[in-house]
Amino acid sequence: MKASVIRNEDLVRVPWKNGGGTTAEVAAFPEGSGFDTFGWRISMADVVSDGPFSVFPGIDRTLIVVEGEGIELDVEGIAYPLDKASPKLSFSGDDITSGRLLSGPIRDLNVMTRHGQFSHRTRFVQSGVALLAEETCTAFLVPLDGSFDVTLDAAIHSLQVLDVLMLGATQDLILLSGSGRALLVEIAPEASA
Repeated sequence: MKASVIRNEDLVRVPWKNGGGTTAEVAAFPEGSGFDTFGWRISMADVVSDGPFSVFPGIDRTLIVVEGEGIELDVEGIAYPLDKASPKLSFSGDDITSGRLLSGPIRDLNVMTRHGQFSHRTRFVQSGVALLAEETCTAFLVPLDGSFDVTLDAAIHSLQVLDVLMLGATQDLILLSGSGRALLVEIAPEASA
């Protein structure tokens, strides 16, 4: 099975036009695609001030707070507080969205899939075993609270907090050893694609 580690410290952070933070692309498909052409995209953002979110027509989004106290998202006039107890929200990239920091800067993980091409799901996992959904074509594992060792095909991948393990499709058990929680993101082609 194909697997590669993307180290958090190696991510290239690019400033936002409005100065409210930075974004680092973790991975996108097809590789090298831009905002108008990606089928899916995973990124991490450092948010340092309140402000509007960019609109991404035709994109399904999930935002997960991975560091900091949290953010309140206003999605089409409805407030959703995201914090340590409830850190994620899925919403449409078409929606008018803004964010208000709850208590200082945050880092978030963004998962975006183009409607009609790909779908995604996110879940929290702990030490033990994980199994990908049968339709998953690409998955990402991100430790949130501590280091993790991930055993695949007798190879051990050691990850620190916010490192990313990118996995190809597999029906093998994924052995997880570590402390705290990790985030598992699964991407699958949509049936119509």
